[in-house]
Amino acid sequence: MPTLTTRALNRATLARQLLLRREAIGVVDAVARLAGMQAQVPKPPFLGLWSRVEGFTRESLRDAIARRELVRATLMRGTIHLVTRDDFLAFRPAVQPVLTAGREAITKGGGPIDVASVVAAGRAFFGAQPRPFDALRKHFAATHPDRNERFLAYAVRMHLPLVLVPDDSRWSYAPDADFAVAETFLDTPIAAEASAHSLAIRYLAAFGPATPADFQAWSGLKNAKPLFEELRPQLVTFGDKKRELFDLPDAPRPGEDVDAPVRFLPEYDNLLLAHADRTRIIDDEHRPLVVTKNLRVLATFLVDGVVAGTWSIERKKKTATLVLAPFGKLAKRDRDALVHEGEQLLRFAEDDATTFAVSA
Repeated sequence: MPTLTTRALNRATLARQLLLRREAIGVVDAVARLAGMQAQVPKPPFLGLWSRVEGFTRESLRDAIARRELVRATLMRGTIHLVTRDDFLAFRPAVQPVLTAGREAITKGGGPIDVASVVAAGRAFFGAQPRPFDALRKHFAATHPDRNERFLAYAVRMHLPLVLVPDDSRWSYAPDADFAVAETFLDTPIAAEASAHSLAIRYLAAFGPATPADFQAWSGLKNAKPLFEELRPQLVTFGDKKRELFDLPDAPRPGEDVDAPVRFLPEYDNLLLAHADRTRIIDDEHRPLVVTKNLRVLATFLVDGVVAGTWSIERKKKTATLVLAPFGKLAKRDRDALVHEGEQLLRFAEDDATTFAVSA
């Protein structure tokens, strides 16, 4: 079995995540190539695509969202993702076991829940008109005063396919965006069940080579080994650290000597969350500096393809400053490249500012 070094895995993953070079690709195709983008808050996908797509503009993503070619909804790991319309329809039933398990874990202390009845109530509530999710909690507090309204609302979130409704906000979604029933919003029925096989194939295309445990970390699905055994005839395998990694035969696996430019990643970027063993992209000693105790994933920057620090933006009136927090001393060449790239990022992210600076 051929073996792959950590650096080889790094370059393969960067190639698939559009991070070896910005690519001339439409935003819908880019999001599909990435197998979706984590989007707990609306802004990160805009920044993530800016780092990946040649000539990316905010309007190109806003327009795709407005046309409903891209949707924002609860998917992998029970977290909110921005995905293509077609991927939402395919991924949503495939990850239902994850959402069911998540609901059962959260609500187990609140007594039994008649899921079918609660989902029917949620469908009627959001079907009447799109509304903020907090409105559903208040509705349940009024109609079921003897039950925990948050548990009931969470059951709806995990079992009823919903999408967030975009508006004319700067990043396409208001902080308290309305939710709508997905089948109504997309005018397409969603299958009750779906195989995870196609989900695993899409995962490998975006994040491979990888192990079943890596797929589990990304999707939230459990017991993936039998799934990968069933897919084995379609895949190729490699060795690494006594592990067996699976991949698509024709997926890009560039050489270790391929240059990787400095890149800025937004909060919650899936590049940092898509593997059980994340050493291909970040050293284990640095992970606690990026993932906080309350599970917030900080914005990071890459040097030679590896996470080398975090970044944030500070605003003082019309002045925007990008603040770098490197894990160690940066070589002058890398620092200069980060300053140049960072200033361009600032001008995109804070385009209403008049003065821009990078603090490294």
